[in-house]
Amino acid sequence: MSSKAQAETKAAALRQKLRHHNYCYYVLDDPEISDGQYDTMLRELQAIEARHPDLIRPDSPTQRVGAEPQSELAKVTRAVPMLSIENVVNDEELVEWYDRTCKAAGVETLELTAEPKMDGTGIELTYREGTLEVASTRGDGTTGEDVTGNARTIPTVPLVLRTEEAAAPALIDVRGEVCIDIEDFKAMNRRREEASEAPFANPRNCAAGSLRQLDPRLTAGRPLKVYIHGVGRVEGTEYKTHAQTLEVLQRLGLKTVEHLRVCHALDNVRDYYNEMLEMRDTLPYEIDGLVLKVNDLALHKTLGIRSRSPRYCVAYKFPSRQETTRINKIEISVGRLGALTPVAKLEPVNIGGVSVSSVSLHNQDEIDRKDIREGDTVLVERAGDVIPHVVKVIVSKRTGKKKRFRIPTKCPACNHAVIPDEEAVALRCQNIACPAQLKGNLQHFASRAAMNIDGLGEKLVEQLIERKIVTDPAGLYDLDMETLNGLERMAQKSSENLVRAIATSKMQPLRRLLYAIGIRHVGAHVATLLANALGSIDAIGETAEENLEEIDGIGPIVAQSVHNFFQDSSNRAYIERLRKAGLTFSEAAPARAKGGKLQDLTFVFTGTLTTTSREEAQELARSHGAKVVSTVSKKTDYVVAGAKAGSKLKKAESLGVKVIAEEDFRAMIE
Repeated sequence: MSSKAQAETKAAALRQKLRHHNYCYYVLDDPEISDGQYDTMLRELQAIEARHPDLIRPDSPTQRVGAEPQSELAKVTRAVPMLSIENVVNDEELVEWYDRTCKAAGVETLELTAEPKMDGTGIELTYREGTLEVASTRGDGTTGEDVTGNARTIPTVPLVLRTEEAAAPALIDVRGEVCIDIEDFKAMNRRREEASEAPFANPRNCAAGSLRQLDPRLTAGRPLKVYIHGVGRVEGTEYKTHAQTLEVLQRLGLKTVEHLRVCHALDNVRDYYNEMLEMRDTLPYEIDGLVLKVNDLALHKTLGIRSRSPRYCVAYKFPSRQETTRINKIEISVGRLGALTPVAKLEPVNIGGVSVSSVSLHNQDEIDRKDIREGDTVLVERAGDVIPHVVKVIVSKRTGKKKRFRIPTKCPACNHAVIPDEEAVALRCQNIACPAQLKGNLQHFASRAAMNIDGLGEKLVEQLIERKIVTDPAGLYDLDMETLNGLERMAQKSSENLVRAIATSKMQPLRRLLYAIGIRHVGAHVATLLANALGSIDAIGETAEENLEEIDGIGPIVAQSVHNFFQDSSNRAYIERLRKAGLTFSEAAPARAKGGKLQDLTFVFTGTLTTTSREEAQELARSHGAKVVSTVSKKTDYVVAGAKAGSKLKKAESLGVKVIAEEDFRAMIE
């Protein structure tokens, strides 16, 4: 067997194994291997496909994120509309719907299925001959938006259906809800708040927005799941009951709604309703009621549909977790990285057993969209333990005297001018000495991953700020024994240790200092990239925004954030105070071997490599004597271009610099 044939056989086996383990992990919640073992198989498949690009298949697990960003989402017109569902809110309305449905079906009793009503956003997935063909949003029911590229990034959406346990129909439209689990949502919001970004209001809105992103890479970064609850068109096979349909769909590899129950009488529905109402806060996702469906699919045709909703199903809603209250005042909160967040101070109201007295209004766009004003009566929702939010204003209760609210153009804590962030959805104060940011800035500056100043605890930081001993992190280097001994809980020994730790921190490398000073979007990894690429804090501050983007690993958002930081005069003054304190402002160039096969050659790496990370490839080049730089010039000898190489590849071609593939680079050293 030829090496190409062996590679094809191996790739097919790996794809089959990866699909099986995706099914175990995402559908059955019963993984059979560790994440590390899965990643090893995935990397092996990526390496085979890199060596043999003609073996890459659209349904390969390596091809989940591959679609290019779009300027707009195309429209999709579906053959069978996705209709809304009629609601009932109490037992009396439930009995009325049941009796009416029995009469229309010509029977005395009905077998119903009951399942949780997922609080997400609707999606339809069309599979032709078992392969995902198109994914679309619900839209107006008949016409939705094409989100195929985004849906392919969602792990619970199989690119090809499993056929080990059930035959795939020739054509099938499966329908479900795109959701975000509560813990995933809270973790995502924590990361956003740590980066001083506005948190999302609730999982449902976040899921809907994530599904409709124009760039699939953004969708891929959101923890979305799809739970299938039904079908539209089905060709090539026939199902008899709704319960059987979902059972077959799960065997085909789709994650179906959980806790499905077949109910033979209304008393069974009532028992299930009470059980789910009690379980509601223990579920990993948000639900707002039950969906009841006639189990016999033949009766669906008999019952038919109204103009907007089918007669064979109904949503039995849970009691509302919404209450009306009054906004007494809108205040501005300033986060550690300077984000100005409007917060509505409410007349306290009890929602679901919790007293709610304030809610975030997120940003000016949210305030304008809902037209929220001080003094308004508003409807506030608290879903599970997710942060409460304003659903809408009760406009009928407005007196007409209330003015529209605008976030101030100057920071309320320090009066420093604020600027819009790169997404223009939030305003930020960039003053590093802003009192509202100072406590967080000092703690971050002294943290272990930054300047590693041991002994600078929260209580001590509070004292330094309250007594105005330190007004920015540079002030830490003015602390002496006499000052520290005058503070509470600071004995001679602890003062000596802190002074020594502060002095030692001056020797921390530039990459740690860059991380410590708190430039938005500059974490430890990005700080290392900047320090290695430009070598000094002065070079970083003087580099144009477009040139920062040329550094490997630095995108436009980071480049803009770094550029804006150094353009601010108060921040430049802060950097000068750190310089006078004697901190390290330069980074030693990464060491490279002498006398290697690549001695005196200059390399630039760009794009996505398949057999290793770009950082590992750069280190490999240095170990063979090469000089590795981040920008392409006439002095560059080779540009190693991986998948999706961008501006550096174009620049190399325009300058006549030799461009080689990853395998060519490896051949040079092997």
